[in-house]
Amino acid sequence: MRYSPLVDRLYNDGASGWDVHMEALQAGLNGEDVIILSVGDPDFPTPEPIVDAAVDALRSGDTHYQPILGRREVRTAVAADAQARSGVSTGPENVMLCAGTQNALFASALCLLGPGDEVVGLDPMYLTYESTFGLTGATLVPVSQPAASGFRPDIDAIAAAITDRTRAIALTTPNNPTGVVMTTEELAGIAELARRFDLWVIADEVYADVVFDGVHVSIASLPGMSERTVTVGSLSKSHAMTGWRVGWAIAPAELVEHFDALQVNINYGLPGFVQAAALEALTEQRNSFRPMRDIYRRRRDLSASILNDAPNLEVLSPDAGMYLLVNVSSVASSTRRFVRELYDATGVSVIDASAFGPSCDGWIRISFTTSDEELSEGCRRLVSFVS
Repeated sequence: MRYSPLVDRLYNDGASGWDVHMEALQAGLNGEDVIILSVGDPDFPTPEPIVDAAVDALRSGDTHYQPILGRREVRTAVAADAQARSGVSTGPENVMLCAGTQNALFASALCLLGPGDEVVGLDPMYLTYESTFGLTGATLVPVSQPAASGFRPDIDAIAAAITDRTRAIALTTPNNPTGVVMTTEELAGIAELARRFDLWVIADEVYADVVFDGVHVSIASLPGMSERTVTVGSLSKSHAMTGWRVGWAIAPAELVEHFDALQVNINYGLPGFVQAAALEALTEQRNSFRPMRDIYRRRRDLSASILNDAPNLEVLSPDAGMYLLVNVSSVASSTRRFVRELYDATGVSVIDASAFGPSCDGWIRISFTTSDEELSEGCRRLVSFVS
């Protein structure tokens, strides 16, 4: 049987980076001795009042079709939060609710890009970006944020990658997997390029509430940028709601109208009871992320202190997020093989960070979304394996 040519664009080299993780996940379900440090799914339960809001909505019969873009009161809450963060006037007309950040990225790609277009993406980047943008017929042009300079953006390299086919710049701050938080100066350099070449900016800010050091700045807050920026985010990481699939895109009102027409053909709006939970999270429970963030900070320091005992490992302590990077190039000629042999020998699964782009060649990503005890044991096993 024949398939659409789009099928080929669904796959990229980064997907195979999850092979060991999927194997470890199944082994864990089988009761085997494994420690999974390879996934960014918070180990905390969703705060109880948020769950209660959804249960109450379900029991009241909130199980019917909803407005395609989302309930106005929830979109207003997202807009108010964005305005407080950026200082840019934002209303519900600037917000689309959708099924997670990934859905927001895909909707942005479909409404902004077409065959022959190019998107400049800052490498390393989340591993779905290539296929998400590629499904439109556009080409992702990666620009390295090299390890040697702390995985920070190189404005001159970004400028050099822009051609007459470039339509957008895609960035993630705080970054996954590096945990780097871009400074105002770095974002201003990217913003100047966007204005000069009349480009969109697609800004993934899903980790904006999980910042330990520094201050998160939205590029939409810079002069002349709100009208050319799509800011995507969700409650997945901040409120331990990965399975709820609550995300959004914040954009100019005209683009949001296009999102409305597009979503009719994709998922036809979010369930009402999920939106009830989202409203609780965005209002009464807005600050419930803080205790979780503080625990992540402690786990960051805990894992780094153990891993630093291995003399041949370089540990990059993140400014934000749920991961730290470890350079294993001095002990392994192949990071992919290191990840496999580590798992086979110790039962510890980590991610070959090169799945996020060539800038991370030689690095592994360790997630600290597990208990202190498991995290400590996993890091000790890694140090022992390296030794």
